[in-house]
Amino acid sequence: MSKFAAVFLPHPVGWYRWAICMLLFLAIGINYIDRQMIGILKPTLQNELKWTEVDYAAIIFWFQCFYAIGFLLFGRIIDRIGVRIGYALAFVIWTAASIGHGLIHTVFQFGVARSVLGFGESGAFPASLKAVSEWFPQRERALAVGIFNAGTALGPIVTPLLVPAITLAYGWRAAFISIGAVTCIWLIAWLGLYRQPRDHPKVSTAELAYIESDRDNAEPESTDQPVTVSRLLRLRQTWAYALAKFMTDPIWWLYLFWLPDFLHKRHGLDLKSFGPPLIAIYLLADLGSVLGGWASSSQLKAGRSPNRARKSTMAVCALLVTPIVTVQFIDNLWLAVGVIGLAAAAHQAWSANLLTLPSDLFPKRAVASVIGVGGTIGAVGGMLMSTFNGYILELFGSYQLIFIVAGSAYLLAITVLHLLVPRLERIHL
Repeated sequence: MSKFAAVFLPHPVGWYRWAICMLLFLAIGINYIDRQMIGILKPTLQNELKWTEVDYAAIIFWFQCFYAIGFLLFGRIIDRIGVRIGYALAFVIWTAASIGHGLIHTVFQFGVARSVLGFGESGAFPASLKAVSEWFPQRERALAVGIFNAGTALGPIVTPLLVPAITLAYGWRAAFISIGAVTCIWLIAWLGLYRQPRDHPKVSTAELAYIESDRDNAEPESTDQPVTVSRLLRLRQTWAYALAKFMTDPIWWLYLFWLPDFLHKRHGLDLKSFGPPLIAIYLLADLGSVLGGWASSSQLKAGRSPNRARKSTMAVCALLVTPIVTVQFIDNLWLAVGVIGLAAAAHQAWSANLLTLPSDLFPKRAVASVIGVGGTIGAVGGMLMSTFNGYILELFGSYQLIFIVAGSAYLLAITVLHLLVPRLERIHL
């Protein structure tokens, strides 16, 4: 068997952890369908609700504000009550809010619904990453994260296929209500299928031993009591992760919320023609997510250190993003799509490795809390960039300054990460 196949094919001891990974993938896909609908429907909603570019930026700002608050709270909640119930709680909140979008009549009401959506959606990544830390040994975590993180591009692939069709046939309210109702099927599957590995009847003795094969690296103290946020904030490892999120999370928000608008203004696309370009971009992003996880996981299996495997992969990703600074000047639609798709793929590969760092650096009982801190700081970065985007577009009507920020953020982030944590060594609390 080739080294490539050895990384991608399930280990012969069992397969159930990959079923859990697919549940996580589907949940993130649903999360991003609900999240991206506003970007697809922006021209339609802007016409009906009469909002300005600054109004739109404010709606995104408050979404990210409550997302930031929720990230910090859900990190603590999930460390305390567990992944199964914590994720279910987050899913119920964000799905109810998504359905609520179809019942509003004013810009203010839309902003309220969007804020509640942000609060609920914030639970997805702390829950998913803690689930990966419970279900996968270190050498498989980046690949597992890359697979479920591909859901962040699955949503944007499905959204331009479903949402315009429903909107053109039944109206934009029906799009929010129907998608929210149908995706509740995931909640039933989650509650029925998810347990911790040691408590799951589908997990064989051999697979459990494989999952726990690197637990000798864990700290010997009890894992029942979560670590306080104040203690985590005193650690440079926490800030290395959080600042990298602060600088690069806003770029994915840019693609998610402003990319349809950019394609509309720069290349004349509309609700009927968004589909193929957006699908192409997010298919590339999906490929990047999986390949980014594979790249570092294969290096770990080859005997390289986590420090070298994660950082070398992230450095390559940072370089691959930089051509995005030219996209404002590209007249050919599909060449622009290729440049944006490369940047989106590099972002997803970057994220697959960045999101793995908390489980590399911290004991299991602190993972969701660290992810919560990082997610909050990342959302603050998104809030600042949303405000920046709104005013830049209102004043200049051009995305050039915005794409310059997008192209340089990753190089700065990998530099800060390396300076704060020269070696990715697991800490004991």
